[in-house]
Amino acid sequence: MPDPIHLISLGAGVQSSTLALMAAKGEVGPMPKAAIFADTQAEPESVYKWLDWLETQLPFPVYRVTAGSLTATALTPRTNQKTGKVYLRNLIPAYTLNPDGSKGLLGRDCTKDHKILPLTAKARQLGQIKRGQKELGVIQWIGISLDEVSRMKPSRLPWSQHRWPLIEKEMTRHDCIRWMERNGYPKPPRSACYYCPFHSNAEWSRLKREEPEAFAIAAKFEKDLQALHAAHEGGGKIKSLPFLHKQLKPIDEIDFDEDPRQGYMDFINECEGMCGV
Repeated sequence: MPDPIHLISLGAGVQSSTLALMAAKGEVGPMPKAAIFADTQAEPESVYKWLDWLETQLPFPVYRVTAGSLTATALTPRTNQKTGKVYLRNLIPAYTLNPDGSKGLLGRDCTKDHKILPLTAKARQLGQIKRGQKELGVIQWIGISLDEVSRMKPSRLPWSQHRWPLIEKEMTRHDCIRWMERNGYPKPPRSACYYCPFHSNAEWSRLKREEPEAFAIAAKFEKDLQALHAAHEGGGKIKSLPFLHKQLKPIDEIDFDEDPRQGYMDFINECEGMCGV
């Protein structure tokens, strides 16, 4: 068997961008064969502009893959083929207000369906992985930093192995920003869907202040999701009202500056290692 290829899972945020540029400079080896960006089609414009620039700095190709629009998928009612009932699929981890006044959190498939699956399909293609292969063919670099070590998860595929070079180098997210500064690079944006319920208050505040168009899209998405729920509550799986913030108020009515750190640990504790890096 040939040696496994090395691929970067590129989220186009601070950590994975630093990792890609470190690889380009030879500070992490061996040189990756490619980087893969799984596009949910729901990132702020700043992320796509950054990715356009980042591609010009790397000696290896960046493949952009997508499973389609996460927004469209989340807002498309489905019909149970057996019962004929219409329902909404739980895709994003929205906070919920239940009919009895209790609070909840929806299950999520956004990371799996719109990040992991398209990324894995491309890695399989690049590694020329055969059906049923158990020999290691791909080493996948993931940009989790030392301060997010709890997000490390091993690969579930026999032909793929995860590697966390930033943790090997004991680098935190702040260390990544300092590395970018020392090397004369601009600071990357934070990579995450604009309506991700796991935003911290600080990120919501930044989005509202610096990217008002993206914030407006998030507010509209919340209203659309709630309207769909109301229309299909009778036969739907979602039997409670979804919100993007745990305060259970419309996102455009919240004062995010009261507690800037609120929400940060939800992201660290709940979100897979493929998002926000």
